[in-house]
Amino acid sequence: MSDPRLPAAYLQPGVSSFADFLADQAPDLLPARRAVPQGNAGDLAPHGTTIVAATFPGGVVMAGDRRATMGNIIAQRDIEKVFPADEFSAVGIAGTAGLAVEMVRLFQTELEHYEKIEGTTLSMDGKANRLAALIRGNLGMAMQGLAVVPLFAGYDLAAGQGRIFSYDVTGGRYEETAFHSVGSGSLFARGALKKLYREDLSPEDCVTVVVQALYDAADDDSATGGPDLARRIFPVVQVITAEGGRRMRDEEVAEIADRVVAGRMVRPDGPAAPLTGPSTGGDAR
Repeated sequence: MSDPRLPAAYLQPGVSSFADFLADQAPDLLPARRAVPQGNAGDLAPHGTTIVAATFPGGVVMAGDRRATMGNIIAQRDIEKVFPADEFSAVGIAGTAGLAVEMVRLFQTELEHYEKIEGTTLSMDGKANRLAALIRGNLGMAMQGLAVVPLFAGYDLAAGQGRIFSYDVTGGRYEETAFHSVGSGSLFARGALKKLYREDLSPEDCVTVVVQALYDAADDDSATGGPDLARRIFPVVQVITAEGGRRMRDEEVAEIADRVVAGRMVRPDGPAAPLTGPSTGGDAR
């Protein structure tokens, strides 16, 4: 294949990784290759906070709160932290918001580029590994306080189930079971997920559980924003099944969030879980 408008290096066959191609041809365009002054820059940029994910029979749900902070200041009240990576996966960002959004865009392009070159989608493990490589490339920034720690989830067509992957700042990849949370409020969100999660959740109940978890995170972590009833700002929720992923409409999330908030007016600490034995009925509501 030839094209007089493009350099020969741009037409190399078999280069499936867009990030590798960019690193070879224009490395300065990669987010992690840009030089920054020495020191800790962590307080100079807005930070995203809490992301949660949970599986249900036939899929997985990912949700994120809408608050970004800069030190003790609320930098943005309606930031979006959950994005589709491709048709069957989603990525949620925690850490330095600007770098994280740029990394997500590169990851989306990476997956689209692979599909166009190879004619098939990358496997779920392959997607998780590619995201790990992008995070590892950001290690220099992370050492200066500009860390990006995403959460990745999707529906594995080969395995026929939802899967969740977490990462550390060095690009270490870890598959999680049933549910997980990252970000400043993750400790409190994970406690709520432990209390409310069941293996037989319906998709709607699974969404309710993750909204409850985000509410608990916001209740104890000042950097996490809860449902904003006055401004009608609610979590971004992505539901992924064998039919693909979709972002729930704000009206759908608002209906669930309104029920959660109404329940908290009666019981501020949230729904109770049974002391022993399996959960029953509507405990997750």
